[in-house]
Amino acid sequence: MKALVFGSLNLDRTYHVEHIVRPGETIASSLMELFPGGKGLNQAVALSRAGMKVCFAGAVGEDGGLLEDALSQNGIDFGRVQRLPGPSGHAIIQVDGEGANSILILSGANGGITPEYAKKALCGFGAGDVMLCQNEISSMPFILKTAHAQGICTVYNPSPMNSAALACDLGDVDCLVINESEARALVGEGEPAKALEACRRLNARMEVLLTLGSEGSCFMDQSGAVTRMGICPVEAVDTTAAGDCFEGFFVAACARGKGPKEALRMAAAASALCVTKKGASPSIPSLAEAEAFMPRVCEGLPKA
Repeated sequence: MKALVFGSLNLDRTYHVEHIVRPGETIASSLMELFPGGKGLNQAVALSRAGMKVCFAGAVGEDGGLLEDALSQNGIDFGRVQRLPGPSGHAIIQVDGEGANSILILSGANGGITPEYAKKALCGFGAGDVMLCQNEISSMPFILKTAHAQGICTVYNPSPMNSAALACDLGDVDCLVINESEARALVGEGEPAKALEACRRLNARMEVLLTLGSEGSCFMDQSGAVTRMGICPVEAVDTTAAGDCFEGFFVAACARGKGPKEALRMAAAASALCVTKKGASPSIPSLAEAEAFMPRVCEGLPKA
């Protein structure tokens, strides 16, 4: 199995604040840090650190050296990444004293992905391979449709949830990865059981991975069977890449033949470790670190 992440590459400017700034308010930041990020990069790093060989497709701008270095340093093949005129994508991230965040994204080069480029990037992938993608790049409906036509297993995280995400055909998706707020926007349901069933009505063969924050996670397979898992309580420092880390470790565990229960447990351990460190991709743990943390993951959540 070959793994391709077709996604975003962002320069994350993280500002540490006492609280997330409110409308009309001006506050001071105690520290600004620059990290390589973007949901695409975060998921690729998670897959790689979870033990998979990963290829990346996407775009950087003229300032993309830090992002290419991050891919290289994590053993990710970035030969398909194109360099475009202008700036790379970037994010302005506020992180408060509790580790919660607020994120503003500028697409930059991520918005320059064309169908022509996508065709070339998807060459060489087919049945038995997996593609992870998100909603931070352009041409997503075309990418999903082309990958599905080639027999690639498509894992789609429609984040950020907006009109572009709603324009994608979920019939082209093999596994949908969403959180509670995304579920409400997509199917009008946030309660886990109802949200899963509503997603199933959109595509009966589609698997759904639903993350629920402090209430854990749920996974519904193609048969409709649901597996639930709790969390590993930790003191959060920065939650920026937690969801991407969770997804990457879950997919990697499934690729190694693990069942949903063990894959969810592995993902919960990895994402718990992730939030205890600053930054996006730099905070993602190694496979060995996540395995050592797995016994601390609680079972029995969320409640049915």
